[in-house]
Amino acid sequence: MIEHTEDTTTWPELGIALYDKLTGRDAEITYEFENLEVSVPSSASSEASHANWKLNGTLRVRTSENGDEESVNG
Repeated sequence: MIEHTEDTTTWPELGIALYDKLTGRDAEITYEFENLEVSVPSSASSEASHANWKLNGTLRVRTSENGDEESVNG
């Protein structure tokens, strides 16, 4: 049986879905950026203002259950 999942339509939904998939699986996703520039809209409106973010370095997404948290260095 194939399970139907609806498409994610917002950044918060994507974050929640990613967290749900990783929790309890000892999973980590690592992204490395070098001179990445992102124009982040303040809303979904076509007339939204934008903030410019510049990213250099590493972003790690790590999950744990019930406060079983590891310290993060870096």
